[in-house]
Amino acid sequence: MNIEQRLFGQTHDGADVSAYTLVSDSGIQVTILNYGGTIISLLAPDRNGQMGDIVLGFDNLDDYLSRSPFFGCIAGRFANRIANATFDLDGVPYKLAQNDGKNHLHGGVVGFDKVVWAAETVATGSSASLILTHLSPDGDEGYPGNLSARVVYTLNPEGDLRIDYNATTDQKTVLNLTNHSYFNLAGGGDILDHQIMLNADSFTPIDGTLIPIGLLRDVTGTPMDFCEPNRIGERIEQDDDQLRFGGGYDHNWVVRGEAGQLRPAARVTEPTSGRFLEVETTQPGIQFYAGNMMPDLIGKGGRSYSRRTGLCLETQHFPDSPNQPNFPSVVLEPGQEYGETTVFKFGVGE
Repeated sequence: MNIEQRLFGQTHDGADVSAYTLVSDSGIQVTILNYGGTIISLLAPDRNGQMGDIVLGFDNLDDYLSRSPFFGCIAGRFANRIANATFDLDGVPYKLAQNDGKNHLHGGVVGFDKVVWAAETVATGSSASLILTHLSPDGDEGYPGNLSARVVYTLNPEGDLRIDYNATTDQKTVLNLTNHSYFNLAGGGDILDHQIMLNADSFTPIDGTLIPIGLLRDVTGTPMDFCEPNRIGERIEQDDDQLRFGGGYDHNWVVRGEAGQLRPAARVTEPTSGRFLEVETTQPGIQFYAGNMMPDLIGKGGRSYSRRTGLCLETQHFPDSPNQPNFPSVVLEPGQEYGETTVFKFGVGE
């Protein structure tokens, strides 16, 4: 297990950005920037042992600074959407940036995806870790409290990538952190032939602005049912209100089991390469986004990215939780510690 570091570029204000490559004994490699905690590369073998990069991204920092649709980054302080960019805590209203229509998305204009995190590395015989820390000051993007955040990426010898999120605050606040990697297990083309299984019996239906309406809905008999593996493209164009609202799949599923316990959330397989991805999490929900709003971009190695060429599996608390009293709480109090874990496991099927 080892870690390689190199200079990746400088931000517009002159801050150095480094790329850290974690290398596992199995050959799986992941490269992460201290800018936004961004996963820029993830190399995994196919059924023939050929390595391929299975995440979308760019070759240079300028593209991440100017036109990234949240490729590979840490989303926060609040991942996903907050309705009308407002919430109340103890009767005090807080106004956030409206950066997704009238709503607030992924922490605002300068969220955790757009800051340079302090970084340190630890490599042992059993793991390689990148430890990122960031102090988000009181009032940052409208959120209350000085928030001390810590995100640790750890690669083990088998090639499992574990992400541990921790944070404390000196004032009551709300918090929801995730990673926003776009996966394509084929290494190119669209993701419609990928098969996905979600360990979820229900999801949180949305309105036309992609905000949950505050209910849980059973997936049975709907195109949202992924209790058994199903090809992504099979039902994505069905005449269904939820698919129309999301332009396809862009919804939060309620992960079976007890939140706070690490448990299976999703499994994705790709028939051509044979690769699979399994997701485990302590979080109560997982957002499956099929890249419906992906802009046309030129990415790594001159590859063309467009609509549905990558999929996201964002483990999370439910969208708009600060305004939804029936959803699991996202409130963090002084003296408490926020702690969530997600594990991405990679392999090849028969």
